Amino acid sequence: MAKQKVAMLTAGGLAPCLSSAVGGLIERYSDIAPDLNIVAYKSGYQGVLIGDSLEITRQMREKAPLLHRYGGSPIGNSRVKLTNAADCVKRGLVKEGENPLRVAAERLANDGITILHTIGGDDTNTTAADLAAYLAANGYDLTVVGLPKTVDNDVVPIRQSLGAWTAAEVGAHFFDNVSNEQTAAPRTLVIHEVMGRHCGWLTAATARAYLQRTSRNQYVDGLMMDAHLKSIDAVYLPEMAFDLDAEAARLTESMDRNGHATVFVSEGACLDAIVAEREAAGETVKRDAFGHVKIDTINVGAWFQKQFANLLNAERSLVQKSGYFARSAPANGDDLRLIQSMVDLAVESALNKVSGVTGHDEGQNGKLRTIEFPRIKGGKAFDLSTAWFAEVMDNIGQKYKEA
Repeated sequence: MAKQKVAMLTAGGLAPCLSSAVGGLIERYSDIAPDLNIVAYKSGYQGVLIGDSLEITRQMREKAPLLHRYGGSPIGNSRVKLTNAADCVKRGLVKEGENPLRVAAERLANDGITILHTIGGDDTNTTAADLAAYLAANGYDLTVVGLPKTVDNDVVPIRQSLGAWTAAEVGAHFFDNVSNEQTAAPRTLVIHEVMGRHCGWLTAATARAYLQRTSRNQYVDGLMMDAHLKSIDAVYLPEMAFDLDAEAARLTESMDRNGHATVFVSEGACLDAIVAEREAAGETVKRDAFGHVKIDTINVGAWFQKQFANLLNAERSLVQKSGYFARSAPANGDDLRLIQSMVDLAVESALNKVSGVTGHDEGQNGKLRTIEFPRIKGGKAFDLSTAWFAEVMDNIGQKYKEA
């Protein structure tokens, strides 16, 4: 029987868990299967296609705990869809006429890989599912086990994705400083744009973390630095419908009363309407290899700024985005515990030849298990009936309904 060989890759956007997940996998294999060779493909599936990998050396194994201190990915990311042959050809990753799935499968087979760990979001793990299906149908002996990473926390049917808790906490820290901009000029509108293409979980959780963080503040009575300055006046999520004129009137009251207004908005809020508006005007909206709108080219926060600044008679308005700051952070304590539990299960499943994605399965009462690849999907909506979200909105004083 051939000796097992482990490979890993990280893919998609960054999240505050990639470095720790890589370190955790190295540590776990070093503990329970120290004789297995481990390699990492650089820059995600791109590294698989072009054969760009590195060996995890003994020195790397000894220093793997250091990876828990850092954000980013120590092995690099990319957005590559193995079923989008045209994009792979365009980027020079495969030749014209080649099937990227076959190229990847043959690379893994030639490299002697028997276990592949994919650390990424729904796109990464649905691509892993495509790869696993191709491997099984074509007689390759390879176990693929994914770890769910995304700050959006929108992977079906996983209760909590890796990195999301940290992103909310760090986003709250980011805005704690930015909120002081309200003192820079009278009638200031500050919009905090938070990541979340289809799902408002991160924006809602960041708002909650910010309110919790600032609730402990002490102030000098009578000065501008007070609870009003550190408040939130509105939260807008992709799952919510709202009346622009009614919200403008409500925010104007806050602006008149306090001299400022603060809005938290998901980068995916009103996205479809904005895209439709631009395409109707003849603009070509850019999309990635997965067919997603390149959301950084849309600038949802600026759209909200344009709508509200005049309606609120703001003398000054600005949009601040916590996304890159938050997603590049090292994992916090809550995420580190979640990472460890998922890594341990991922290694156990891989050694037992059980493919899938580790996570707390909402279809099985939140049990931590290796979830079958065909059940993994993206775009899970945030449940607006969540109790803690209702508390956040009560604190803000904003009424809301589903879109």
